[in-house]
Amino acid sequence: MRQASSLHHHVLRAPGEAASAFTGWSISWWRVFHFGALALVMALSPRTYDRENRAVTAKQIYFTAWQVLPWFTLLAALLSTVLIRIVVATAAGYGLLQYAPELVVRVLVLELIPLFAALFVALRSGAAINTEVALMHIRGDFDAMQRAGGDPLRRELVPRVIGSAVSVLALATVSGMIALVIGYIGVYGFSPWGFDAYTRTVGLVFDLEASLGLALKMLLFGAAVAVIPIAASLEMPREMRLAPVAVLRGMVRLFLVLVLLEGASLALTYQI
Repeated sequence: MRQASSLHHHVLRAPGEAASAFTGWSISWWRVFHFGALALVMALSPRTYDRENRAVTAKQIYFTAWQVLPWFTLLAALLSTVLIRIVVATAAGYGLLQYAPELVVRVLVLELIPLFAALFVALRSGAAINTEVALMHIRGDFDAMQRAGGDPLRRELVPRVIGSAVSVLALATVSGMIALVIGYIGVYGFSPWGFDAYTRTVGLVFDLEASLGLALKMLLFGAAVAVIPIAASLEMPREMRLAPVAVLRGMVRLFLVLVLLEGASLALTYQI
């Protein structure tokens, strides 16, 4: 009888716990969107870019994009070479070599390169920024700055958001251009006779719809990498033992959003 009563109490409590969890989940994502909207408005405001903020923003872009550009370019070139070789060899094996250039451009440049750039920035810079912001939040640095008359959002957070977003856009653009060059060499070698056919294929793939879709996806990837880790750090309680939890939660949320964005992009592009 006691077990039946306990089971009945648990069944009655389960809907309340589910509702509470859903409410907490909704509030948490609302904070992410709210912080992202504030950061976007401030990033577009000319008042944000005074001398001090320009210096901080340039420093963030340097550390998140320019400093890693040579190594990321080399890594992207190696990855592109391997994938292009696989695509070309597979297409040749099935007698479909004429479709290899379009496959290379679609699979590599439109889909994999932007996601690879976002994941690279997230792992290298996003986690570090997440940890840094979490520690500043726990120590109360933002409150101290606000009491001193400063604006933590403008001085500390928005430059980090801009740096991460610009990094994703810049690295994806550079690596995409390199992939196009490597794609030509992988299909036609160093012969100039395939240039007309290759540029025609690239032009057909990058029509207006595909170009706008790629630009939108890169912007959303950059926004996600920039906003989600910082928002996760700001909502955590001020306890030092919870700093790793904030970092882990931010990265898990970020990877989930990147996967969802890529899945939505594939579904819209190829009407899955």
